[in-house]
Amino acid sequence: MSKQKDKERIHEKRRAKFKELQEKIGIFFTNEKLLIQAFTHSSYVNEHRRRLQEDNERLEFLGDAVLELTVSQYLFKKFPHMSEGELTKLRAAIVCEPSLVKFANALSFGELVLLGKGEELTGGRTRPALLADVFEAFIGALYLDQGMDAVVQFLGQTIFPKVDEGAFSHVMDFKSQLQELVQRDGIGVLEYTILEEKGPAHNKEFVSRVSLNGKELGIGVGKSKKEAEQHAAQMALETLRTLEKQ
Repeated sequence: MSKQKDKERIHEKRRAKFKELQEKIGIFFTNEKLLIQAFTHSSYVNEHRRRLQEDNERLEFLGDAVLELTVSQYLFKKFPHMSEGELTKLRAAIVCEPSLVKFANALSFGELVLLGKGEELTGGRTRPALLADVFEAFIGALYLDQGMDAVVQFLGQTIFPKVDEGAFSHVMDFKSQLQELVQRDGIGVLEYTILEEKGPAHNKEFVSRVSLNGKELGIGVGKSKKEAEQHAAQMALETLRTLEKQ
């Protein structure tokens, strides 16, 4: 009897965590079985065959494709002057395993995964490949449950803001994009200036300004002069694109 009560307690605790996740992201699944399946590892299914529960591998397959498409669409619209090669490089940085693990950890996905005992004992809950797979499976489940709009809404909370904040700026050459835009339109000459150096030698911070024909277009901050200039160029690009729309 106590074993049954323990199982019921675990089940209720799990349901509460899934409810908490849905409240956190503001998206509620119509079919909660899909949500649970997204977090069900094959090792759990192998140990609980009588429950006729499916693992998340097929959802992961679908989620991988949906994620690539939605991220591609976002980048295509967000960076109209990026070349195909630059877009591909940026997308690869966003949908790679280390990035997906960060997104999964930010939402505590690891705590929700249903694992077999062996996988649990060997640290499966924190294994990068497993967490990345779960994130993709969640995307696949969300797509099946509510369609592409819900996926875009979810990514608008988890991934797109990171792109906007410059989290992947290490693979984005904003200076080259800005230079190409200015040359294409023949609108003048760019100039970068380091305005300030702050902090101790081992932890310096640089402030850069980029100007077009002497008029300030953007200010950027970074741990190196190059990084500060890249951030300044990113701001300048956003400024010019806003002006183009007006």
